[in-house]
Amino acid sequence: MNLLFANDRRGAYPASWYAETTPPLPPFAPLDGDRRADVCIVGGGYTGLSAALHLARAGLDTVLVEAHRVGFGASGRNGGQVGSGQRLHQDALEAMLGDGHAAKLWHLAEAARGLVSDLIRDHAIACDYRPGIVYAEWSDRGTREAHAYAEKLRRDYEYDLVEPLTRDQLHAIVAAPGYRGGVIDWGAGHLNPLAYALGLARAAAAAGATIHETTLVERVDAGAVVVTDRGRIIADRVILAANGYLGGLDRRVAARVMPINNYMVATEPLGPRAASVLARDVAVADSKFVVNYFRLSPDGRLLFGGGESYGYRFPEDIRALVRKPMLQVFPQLSDVALTHAWGGTLAITRSRLPYLGAPAPGIYSASGFSGHGVAMATLAGRVLAEAVRGEAEAFETFARLPCPPFPGGAALRAPLLAMAMAWYALRDTVGL
Repeated sequence: MNLLFANDRRGAYPASWYAETTPPLPPFAPLDGDRRADVCIVGGGYTGLSAALHLARAGLDTVLVEAHRVGFGASGRNGGQVGSGQRLHQDALEAMLGDGHAAKLWHLAEAARGLVSDLIRDHAIACDYRPGIVYAEWSDRGTREAHAYAEKLRRDYEYDLVEPLTRDQLHAIVAAPGYRGGVIDWGAGHLNPLAYALGLARAAAAAGATIHETTLVERVDAGAVVVTDRGRIIADRVILAANGYLGGLDRRVAARVMPINNYMVATEPLGPRAASVLARDVAVADSKFVVNYFRLSPDGRLLFGGGESYGYRFPEDIRALVRKPMLQVFPQLSDVALTHAWGGTLAITRSRLPYLGAPAPGIYSASGFSGHGVAMATLAGRVLAEAVRGEAEAFETFARLPCPPFPGGAALRAPLLAMAMAWYALRDTVGL
């Protein structure tokens, strides 16, 4: 079974609040026969679109192929959070990699957020960007550790935009009685992820990139030949930017990057009640192992993400799955209707760090952003574009990151991960 088609109709966006309210782009024509290109990009999410934009700006003949529509995958379905740093905290990176490599990763992450801001500004992308992400803790210990980490960022990285929040200060922003405190990062932000993806596509096409939608890549042959169901692209270089939808296009990447499914809902408009849920126009992510994340939409809905699954099929009742963690956070919303529910497939690595590499001659790949992809996937596209052009410093910094394969291979990795996640869910429930 192909994840590209397991839960979605070909060429159609999922029935999300984003897809319903974001003005679509006119369809890009499918590939029609064979053609040559300097670079062929597989996948029309943030990584692929960013790579296409940067390569086209540099004057390379660039072709991007997408099995569905641009922004169809995780790029158009996620919580829209543009976070600081990497998926792992800097102290963990320092212990794993040493201070020097960890510092390089911090500065690349800062460049990623800056790149998102620059692209939004330079290309007039209307995606409702707003500053501020609250990181909410479920325990006093977690709150103390979050405050200590804010001080570390200020002291060691000269990053002073993370504000510690006591329990009362957090509750003045987030009316969730279970949270014990946290921090708010004013350098981070949130946006409409589908509108951002479509803006990148518009910019890439305007720069001269050719985009083909509803064009399924079947395999990549030796010599950088991309074989699709609509024809072939004979390229000098290929960029694999399919993330959780990579499938069997490269087994070496697939061994290290595992697709998982995550889910979101949108409530009915809350009206005056919206301010009693979130008093500030910020996004929130909490400290559960399976993270709850949420923010308000411009029309006053709560957009809430929570719950994961492993395998191909989404659950039959996504609303029921996500309502449970939503009511754990906001029990006062038990009478509120959920008007939209959708799922999407992202990809994780064992290290929770992105996997960038060159799995074969002429082939580059970036994936495994582990829920931290709005900024990092955008940067990865630029990094791969630079590597194609011979500027490999940032690429090599990422390529040196440890990314061991998942145990059990393709057959057993999902059940093993599901067992581990069940343990973490129990730990969260009983407070271990």
